[in-house]
Amino acid sequence: MTAVVRVGTCSWADKTLLDSGKFYPADVVKKPRERLAYYSSHFDLVEVDSSFYAIPAEEVTSGWVELTPGSFVFDVKAYGLFTGHGVGPRTLPADFRSALPASAQAKRNIYMSDFGPDLLDEVYRRFENALLPLDSAGKLGVVLFQFPPWFGPRHDNREVLRSLRARLPQFEVAVEFRNGAWLGEGDRDYTLGLLRDHRLNYVSIDGPQGFPSSLPPLTEATGRTAVVRFHGRNSETWMKKNITAAERFNYDYPQHELREWLPRVRELAEKAEEVHLLMNNCHEDKAVNNARQLAGMLADLPAPDFSPPQRRLTI
Repeated sequence: MTAVVRVGTCSWADKTLLDSGKFYPADVVKKPRERLAYYSSHFDLVEVDSSFYAIPAEEVTSGWVELTPGSFVFDVKAYGLFTGHGVGPRTLPADFRSALPASAQAKRNIYMSDFGPDLLDEVYRRFENALLPLDSAGKLGVVLFQFPPWFGPRHDNREVLRSLRARLPQFEVAVEFRNGAWLGEGDRDYTLGLLRDHRLNYVSIDGPQGFPSSLPPLTEATGRTAVVRFHGRNSETWMKKNITAAERFNYDYPQHELREWLPRVRELAEKAEEVHLLMNNCHEDKAVNNARQLAGMLADLPAPDFSPPQRRLTI
């Protein structure tokens, strides 16, 4: 099987990256349009993090299409409401806020249980429409559903997974677990089978081990696209409370830890049509540096098609 391997980072506009002054030129760092164009001259994949917090406007995603090369791909995080997280009512468009019960509008955070079925369907439709410019341009990779640690392998949560294909039928959907029980003894085969049966892409994880939220670095593909997210291995901050995401993922991968993934990437490339490798250790320039290093290691592997700066490896 021939697979395209893409390398990128989880966000191109993380605050600590911008503040560090270590990636973007001084005349680019304060210009959002030029930042994306500059980023996409170095990598051919990025994960959109902002969509977890609010549904992007269609004119915004259309702009992303215009600013990036034809081969560039966006993996997009699903809106946090869809994965059981609480969201502030103000992250919703005004017409949705006004349709909520008054009791929900007054809450600091609202959840899916605050929505009637019809209104929730409409929120999904608005999210889907926001991604159509990317999809129409062939630049939409996967829609990433990142479920929280409290989302464990129960019957009702499995039903949530089964519903995702019907919710977003035309998109590639990927699932990341933050609860190790999904791959525990007696659940692993069932979990992977469920994902395969519903054409949901399993997200492999590189992260700290030994926590209830830890998953082993399993190299498994359950659909067209295999995704690997590199969270760093900072055990001291992984479960620490009241810190920023940048502090939690503050980790610089040494060369030997990146090299551990080279045979795993080969294995994934035998199982999937595309492999997406995303650095989520987004503290200052650590993610972009490690992404460059990993892409360089892949470039050194025997492969018929790998030409920087568009980080594509065909195996």
